[in-house]
Amino acid sequence: MSATTGLADREPLPNYLAPVPKTIEDLGLRFAWLVVAINLAGTVFGFWYYSGQFAATPAAMWPWVPDSPMATLLIALAIAAWKLGHELPWLTALAFFGNIILGLWTPYTLLVFYETYAAQTHPLMFQFLFWSHLAMVVQAFVLHRITDFPVWGVAVATVWYASNLIVDYFIPVLEGPHGVHHTTIPVAQDASMFLGADALGVVAAGEVTFTLLALFLALATAVKKCQVAREQS
Repeated sequence: MSATTGLADREPLPNYLAPVPKTIEDLGLRFAWLVVAINLAGTVFGFWYYSGQFAATPAAMWPWVPDSPMATLLIALAIAAWKLGHELPWLTALAFFGNIILGLWTPYTLLVFYETYAAQTHPLMFQFLFWSHLAMVVQAFVLHRITDFPVWGVAVATVWYASNLIVDYFIPVLEGPHGVHHTTIPVAQDASMFLGADALGVVAAGEVTFTLLALFLALATAVKKCQVAREQS
């Protein structure tokens, strides 16, 4: 614990696991309740943004539809639990996975379908969606300061986001818009893209990649933290 900030000391993790400068990490953790409030505001906006898709999706599948607002809700709850002295590793892992996956998937999708989105979306909304989602990645990389990512917590997040992949792209348990539950894309799912892939395959490839990335980063952080603890003991 740092005597000057009252925060847990930053462990010597590699830059690829802790790319956010310590001063920014400290700032975010000192103003944790503001971060919680901002994420809750983003959650409310996100649920409004998905209102049309909710209306076209069976209610039983609603938890799998609003991916980004669910991610911001999870990180708000995870940080709030930590501030109240009850950090929940499974919740923090869910928040980490969600903010890495959706924080990268949305900008990726906006760029893949740039011409269509640029024509259909107000420029300010496009920029807001792009940069606000990248900010989700930044805040995810601060969570190593409040959790050790135990394997069982990572397992919970892996199961949830694996189920999300399944119902989004492979087995729509109950029919949603166009037979899927992921965020609707602005072109037909079978539209030809590149390397022989259709549009659905391209967005699926992105989400699978980012899910594997989140899994690697969480487990690598857990391993490095164990190594540091052994070296310091």
